[in-house]
Amino acid sequence: MESSPSALFKLLVPKAPFLLKTALLHTLSFSDTASKWDLRTELTVKMLREMLGPNARPTPIGKQQRMTIKDPGVKGNVWVSKVRFEVDGEGGEGDGQRDEVKDVVVKAVEEMGSGEEKFTVPESKALEAEWTGYRAGAAPNEPEPAGLIEAQKYEELMKEVTNPVTLLYFHGGAMYLLDPATYRPVTGKLARLTGGRVFSVRYRLSPQNPFPAALVDALHAYLALLYPPPGSYHTPILASEIVVGGDSAGGLLSTALLQLLLHLHRTKPSDQTLPKIRFHGKDVEVPLPAGLALTSPWLDVTRSLPSIESGVKYDYLPPPSHTSRKSPPADECWPANPPRADMYAEGSALCHPLVSTLAAKDWTGSPPIFIVTGEEMLSDEDAVFAQRLAKQGIRVNWWQFEAMPHCFGMMMEWLGESRLCFDTYANFCKNVVEMKGQVETEGWFVEAKTLMKRKIEMKEMSKLADEEVERLMREGRERLEKKVGTVTAMPKI
Repeated sequence: MESSPSALFKLLVPKAPFLLKTALLHTLSFSDTASKWDLRTELTVKMLREMLGPNARPTPIGKQQRMTIKDPGVKGNVWVSKVRFEVDGEGGEGDGQRDEVKDVVVKAVEEMGSGEEKFTVPESKALEAEWTGYRAGAAPNEPEPAGLIEAQKYEELMKEVTNPVTLLYFHGGAMYLLDPATYRPVTGKLARLTGGRVFSVRYRLSPQNPFPAALVDALHAYLALLYPPPGSYHTPILASEIVVGGDSAGGLLSTALLQLLLHLHRTKPSDQTLPKIRFHGKDVEVPLPAGLALTSPWLDVTRSLPSIESGVKYDYLPPPSHTSRKSPPADECWPANPPRADMYAEGSALCHPLVSTLAAKDWTGSPPIFIVTGEEMLSDEDAVFAQRLAKQGIRVNWWQFEAMPHCFGMMMEWLGESRLCFDTYANFCKNVVEMKGQVETEGWFVEAKTLMKRKIEMKEMSKLADEEVERLMREGRERLEKKVGTVTAMPKI
């Protein structure tokens, strides 16, 4: 979507009657959400629902991508230092090197699956990312200082870091939209609240780069923090100071990276204390990070659990039932050639534990995990995941906000709920690093408007048994496999 005033005007004018009706119903308390939302939230959610719902005109996937990865420039109270790391094997088989990080991912995909999954082995490609930090004293629209090279920007960024937290961040966007450049307001805020720095990864997007390309990038990024590649600006970072974070699809990628790391730890040779990977010509150990911090994580690519339909009251995302008959116009990106059932992965792989991490049963050995969500379409899968963690003895912090939609903290910054969302997220990151993982398991339900907290029992959060979840996901995969080459609505934040 264009962000110019004229484009916004063209968008809103036809919606004026709808917006006026929405405002009137809310003001008179005739809206079914008036008791939970303020007027601005009501207008925002209802407008987003109109823009994304069944009445919206489908847009080609390539055009959607281009609109959401535009670089708006660096301005305001944020430092940004852009980096690019070469990877082994990037020049193809003829360069005499192998991308053994990619080989490790491919081997894990094969070992963790049923053997029936199809997937595309990705090419080796350089990793791009942005270091983000807080820039105190800058005006909201003040441009970044002129004349500084990227290394100097990183030096200035580090001068303002006050906490050892390094947040390895994966943005949302259903695995096919958005970019670190469009996430600077989010990563900048997290840098300010934690006092640390954020490493925001430009992972490869589908459908052009299907699973496991993004996971290969994620593992490269994690290893790059631990063992800086040639040309890096940073020095080695302790795993105990790294928190892996993400929202929506970024939560999916974060949990896939963790599940991959756990698999490497389970299958390491008995004579090794930690698993090892060959990275930039050296055999390096692969420890686990300090923790994970997730916002509205998308864990089920099949979109099969009940709340994906029943959670529409408070969400703006369109459920599959509203969009299952609508596909975006064909372009150079989609449908794929040869056709496949889903933009992110082959239909046969949709229930693989590294594709839909809700399918992963074993999380033993995991570091602490923070999850914040609303009463949204993804709430069932998030609750099942949190409950599974708690039952396996993993320390988990759960925060659910009444009547809040998907990724509400980023969409509705004016709300007290959003401020509390970001504060609890940042506090977890600081605590899990400063206390060396010694955080306690706890679950909270936060009431709308009042922000009153109610403690909940983590092991009794969901009525969905693992067997039922597995059945629903399998049926969802089968439905998608029957619609090869189409795409239904997915979380886009």
